[in-house]
Amino acid sequence: MKAIEMEKAYDPKTFEDRIYGEWESKGYFKPASDEASPVHAKYACQCDSCKKTDTYAVVIPPPNVTGVLHMGHGLNNTLQDIVVRYHRMRGDNTLWLTGTDHAGIATQNVVERKLKAEGLSRNDLGREKFLERTWQVKEEHHNIIVKQQKKLGNSTDWDRERFTYDEGLSGAVRDVFVTLYERGLMYKGKRLVNWCPRCGTALADDEVDHEDTQGAMYHIYYEYADGSGKIEVATTRPETFFGDTAVAVNPKDERYTAIVGKMLKLPLTGKEIPIIADDYVDMEFGTGMVKITPAHDPNDWEVGKRHDLEVINLLTPDGRMNENVPEKYRGLKPEAARKLVIEDLTEAGLFKEEEKMVHSVGKCYRCKTVVEPYLSDQWFVKMKPMADKALAAWKAGEIQFFPQKWENTYEQWLVNIRDWCVSRQIWWGHRIPAWYCECGETIVSREDPKCCPKCGAGADKLKQDPDVLDTWFSSWLWPFSTLGWPENTEDLAKFYPTTALVTAYDIIFFWVSRMIMAGLEFTGKAPFHDIYIHGLVRDKQGRKMSKSLGNGMDPLEIIDMYGADALKFTLGFMCAQGQDILIDKDSFKLGSRFCNKVWNASRYIMGNLEGRNLIPITDADLTELDKWIYSRLDNATRIAREALESYRYNDAASAMMEYFWNEYCDWYVEATKLSFKNGDEHEKDRVVSVILNLLEENLRLLHPYLPFVTEEIYAKLPLAELVVNRKNAGANKIITTSEYNGMIINAPFPEPSDDRKNEAVTKRFDVLKDLVGKVRALRVECGIDPALKINIALKIEKGSDAEVCIGYADMVKLLSGIAKIDFVDAKPASSIGTVGVGFEAFILLDESINKEQLLTRFQKTLDEHKKYAERSQNKLNGNFAQHAPADQVAAERAKLAEELNVVEKMEVYIKELQ
Repeated sequence: MKAIEMEKAYDPKTFEDRIYGEWESKGYFKPASDEASPVHAKYACQCDSCKKTDTYAVVIPPPNVTGVLHMGHGLNNTLQDIVVRYHRMRGDNTLWLTGTDHAGIATQNVVERKLKAEGLSRNDLGREKFLERTWQVKEEHHNIIVKQQKKLGNSTDWDRERFTYDEGLSGAVRDVFVTLYERGLMYKGKRLVNWCPRCGTALADDEVDHEDTQGAMYHIYYEYADGSGKIEVATTRPETFFGDTAVAVNPKDERYTAIVGKMLKLPLTGKEIPIIADDYVDMEFGTGMVKITPAHDPNDWEVGKRHDLEVINLLTPDGRMNENVPEKYRGLKPEAARKLVIEDLTEAGLFKEEEKMVHSVGKCYRCKTVVEPYLSDQWFVKMKPMADKALAAWKAGEIQFFPQKWENTYEQWLVNIRDWCVSRQIWWGHRIPAWYCECGETIVSREDPKCCPKCGAGADKLKQDPDVLDTWFSSWLWPFSTLGWPENTEDLAKFYPTTALVTAYDIIFFWVSRMIMAGLEFTGKAPFHDIYIHGLVRDKQGRKMSKSLGNGMDPLEIIDMYGADALKFTLGFMCAQGQDILIDKDSFKLGSRFCNKVWNASRYIMGNLEGRNLIPITDADLTELDKWIYSRLDNATRIAREALESYRYNDAASAMMEYFWNEYCDWYVEATKLSFKNGDEHEKDRVVSVILNLLEENLRLLHPYLPFVTEEIYAKLPLAELVVNRKNAGANKIITTSEYNGMIINAPFPEPSDDRKNEAVTKRFDVLKDLVGKVRALRVECGIDPALKINIALKIEKGSDAEVCIGYADMVKLLSGIAKIDFVDAKPASSIGTVGVGFEAFILLDESINKEQLLTRFQKTLDEHKKYAERSQNKLNGNFAQHAPADQVAAERAKLAEELNVVEKMEVYIKELQ
């Protein structure tokens, strides 16, 4: 046959887009159960060999349509793609469902910023025109996101793509709202909520980011109403005391027992407030007296409810002081009002001091504005009943976290859960399906009501609630609403519950926990079983990537530099469970080097096909070397499969790289060069046939991590001939019997085989590898030019595994840069040695070695390490050993032992040379 041409240089730009287009157009991303899938016939066939296995379904965490994908999305999408490709190759009926999130507040902020640049506001446009502009922004960003995901190589079923604000999901959202209302789990009430003055909307507790901020504790005097004295309270928000309706002390605090019930003058006002007793007060903190402002602090709100205190709101919706404060403060932002209040208190002799401090301040998770506790009418979901179900499902083993440590976070959040404020005072989002009649009736309905059921008023007399639902109210339905729920669709029956969720730890509360609650509440089943929580992508300094720090990375830029496979392999290789990934642009050279290795090794093999004939190979035709490499392939296959089944991405990637680069390429392929050089025609044909069978299976092993380059190379293999020869070879146990002849994306992933395991051969070749490694290391230690052929002597222990070195002496010579090997019974004179299991190897200091140069090198090394050893010894003889931590002293002793070992070795080498 002729050699198969491959481009000299690996250039992913020449084939990645073409290959992705072929995958998509031919239906390879579709589950096998779809008639459009290339493997549907096998799925539909009921014979024993074609029976379908499991279903594997994953829903993508939908990115927000507010921008472009960042490297965090790159990691998340890569990890999903790896396991999806793996399960597709396993023969599972695999679906990866994709889509995007309408991202209510975030998207509205983007549009409002655009309008502001035009000198407009949303109110200038009105609700309908504003929504038209928002849909335009959504389409622009959606198109960019889809382009990025295809560049990444996402093998998602694009025909099933969903959007959290599309018609189907909107119907599911409305159905859930009404169902919760009917079950008594949805209610409207006037409560203290987190309020963002910039966004003009309520926020859920987990939409508030808490940041340590420089502030102050202000100490203020409150005088007794009867003029008998004064008390001291401390607060970080003195401008809020206009809303104080009590001062509280702990009932167990004997210092204040006598004054409970007394009245105080509220500073700068004519009001009086009582001193009350409540267990909430910490007796040890400050003076043990706390001002109670029910409308502006969640803890005070609870105290106020227990004591039936008046609730006085001090803020307007845009965060300014309102009519409930003295006139001079009205219209001011809280910071300005605070400054003026302190001035007035000082003038009145009621201000004691300002104490600088750092304290936690809540900020909007989208616009970073300081969030205010605010009394407002909002819709809430009762979470406790659903949280109890979610906890029970976890305890029953219906869901499993990888890594397991996140179970504690999940449990704590559900145990301490509070009701969820789901209404938002914005325009972009699912409109709340509630209408209000002039008669006072509230109508919550799946369909727009035509009249009031109480008074009969027509639809024109009903006003729909202007608010929309929290973005997460649609996202929590994602695993089942995307499959057609509440309708009993074919997809819902086949793919729900889904198999796995792959997501970052920063949205466990926002999304993961709520999806579990929703799944159990509305379908009776947890929405997935496996929950893999991966780390975040950070820069090399451990900082989160952000625009403000300028340390972000665009996945497309990395793909342009190195290719998608380099990005995917690097992220998979570096993704260890429970750890963040610290990277920079240079990190992706790791994946690029591996892609180049795969390309170049394949190119070498294809180039050696000239004049060769592929022949059927049976297990009996395999040499010990062949059996060894098949045992290593089996080992890598087992590690990779086990790792991918438990989401240990780095372990699978490491096993693949170690096998392909170090064992297959650097050992096996290099060793076969001896057959090409010295073998007869039949041996050369045999070697080519084995090495191609191995390459074909290796590409299948690597495909989940390197989908593009493996597909490009796989298409060049003489697959038809390989399949024919496998059939003609008959039943084999070591050589693969796969008869697949299509695109690698649907090829079978390698199977572990006990027949390939060969511990005896593995042990013998481990010794062989150890010998070559030690000779190479000794050459480096002696500074011998890698190109220089040297002479060595080997002393082999009889009956040991090291006897393999005798039969493979030519391989040892080839891989170690050796001209001649003498097998000896004792150490030769004038030689430098190294020891392994069952062997001693000696570099002969003969005419092939420049002894003077070597002596100079050894003497220099000896002098350097003597100095290091002396320095370490002096350090241990001094105060260091008595005063330093034990681990540091132990490390220093180990360092000294290492230096003395080098000194001893150099002295022996020098003696040999002299």
